[in-house]
Amino acid sequence: MTATGNMGAMPMRYRPVRRFTQLHAGLVLYGVSTTMLLRARLGLDPWDVFHQGLAGHTGLRLGTVVIAVSALVLLPWVPLRQRPGVGTLCNAVVIGLVVNASLVLLPVPHALAARWTYAVGGVVLNGVATGLYIGARLGPGPRDGLMTGYAARGHSIRVVRTTIEVTVLAAGWLLGGTVGWATLIYALAIGPLAHALIPLFSVRPAAAT
Repeated sequence: MTATGNMGAMPMRYRPVRRFTQLHAGLVLYGVSTTMLLRARLGLDPWDVFHQGLAGHTGLRLGTVVIAVSALVLLPWVPLRQRPGVGTLCNAVVIGLVVNASLVLLPVPHALAARWTYAVGGVVLNGVATGLYIGARLGPGPRDGLMTGYAARGHSIRVVRTTIEVTVLAAGWLLGGTVGWATLIYALAIGPLAHALIPLFSVRPAAAT
């Protein structure tokens, strides 16, 4: 065992590993939650309604569309003077890869009760995943940064987020994406979940030693 003085330095030494691990745990869970909502067939969150609509028209796999849209969403970061972090770049790639993999591995529920279990579980898991990857403090996701970039220009973050999500939801619905009760549940639940879970999982700065 190490001495007490050395133990006091350990959090600083191991914090980067914890943050990187937490980031990827959140991204993997986010991808799984997306697939759970998709498999439930009861409605998706606004961005995934858009992704699904695009996938239906392009013939690309859903996760591939998620990656492509993430890359495109990063373009407005330049005039908005947003700086991506390692978490931003990982977010743009990992979630889409996990969606493609979990679409192969996750079974399709058929009974209505099972579909609702997937839907509600997907919303809750999405909230946990959001808390984990944002709490790692390694950079916002591409869509998060778009929102905060416009908000930094003096716009209300509530108005900016609502405008963006309503726009992508309407576009996705017009493209054939799935809008349903789970979409409404997500819209009502994700804010309170994020409010509770982001502080819970946020990595605190190490104490000076």
